[in-house]
Amino acid sequence: MSAPEEVVFLLDVDNTLLNNDQVVADLRAHLNAEFGESSDRYWEIFETLRSQLGYADYLGALQRYRLERQCDTRLMLMSSFLIDYPFPTRLFPDVMAALARLRTLGPTVILSDGDVVFQPRKIKQSGLWDAVEGRVLIYIHKEQMLDEVVQRYPAKRYVMIDDKLRILAAMKEIWKERLITVFPRQGHYALDKANLVAYPPADITIEHIGELATMDLSVFSA
Repeated sequence: MSAPEEVVFLLDVDNTLLNNDQVVADLRAHLNAEFGESSDRYWEIFETLRSQLGYADYLGALQRYRLERQCDTRLMLMSSFLIDYPFPTRLFPDVMAALARLRTLGPTVILSDGDVVFQPRKIKQSGLWDAVEGRVLIYIHKEQMLDEVVQRYPAKRYVMIDDKLRILAAMKEIWKERLITVFPRQGHYALDKANLVAYPPADITIEHIGELATMDLSVFSA
């Protein structure tokens, strides 16, 4: 194990660095245009899979949707829509500047939940993989993998930046004062009033991820 860093920045992807709500809206519009009301079945499968797996599996849902529509060749175009989606256009404003600024204090590491095909491609195609110099961890339940995170990126303290208070609270419960939690109020999870009252507030709340490009970062190095 290498010598620990003073601080390591851990960053979620969906609705933290990248506007995944807009990606989903675009996918809904595409499906509706191609399949009409029958596209509702895809989302039923998608939600069932998410409850079973604990993460969004767009391609897995497509595979199951295909089993019910094996003669429909339009499904091939749907897979192309997902794989070839222009993810760089969905990065939140000033994301790259924020990542560059954080790197002046310590390594930036993407810590995400997701499948092993679509999620890595999303991160690569968006430019985020290169922006964090390949430091990418993708798990099923990342809050349960903190020992693995420490082993790969040892540090005296960590900063977790995530749009889900549930994740931040779970990690804080384990790492306590070793962790600073940052909550960007972006996306439907972050704006859900039920979530806001169900979990304790983060150490730091920001309205947009781009604020990290210009805010005083001394709180992370104290």
